[in-house]
Amino acid sequence: QVQLVESGGGLVQPGESLRLSCAASGTMFRRNDMGWYRQAPGKQRELVAGVTRDGTPNYTDSVKGRFTISRDNVKMTVDLQMNSLSPEDTAVYYCNTRNMARLGHWGQGTQVTVSS
Repeated sequence: QVQLVESGGGLVQPGESLRLSCAASGTMFRRNDMGWYRQAPGKQRELVAGVTRDGTPNYTDSVKGRFTISRDNVKMTVDLQMNSLSPEDTAVYYCNTRNMARLGHWGQGTQVTVSS
């Protein structure tokens, strides 16, 4: 079992940066592919960035070049560095294992609002 807590969201202006952090607990963290997801009002939840248990990242096209996902299997954290933020990035961001996301089990998330 893996328990996850997201943090780092907030209100920023366009062009600014945020770093989201996901703290995990559990004995099987290293075996899980992880992802940061987001859901904006009126839109479907989408995978923003994923990182495999081996550390290989992948990104949705809209954030490629701006966001960086990373994991630390010792600290048991998954971070999302978000640069050059725009209002289109406004959403609730969720950290999850790929397995739990597939099953529809989500935590509280952290709100990111990009507005001038």
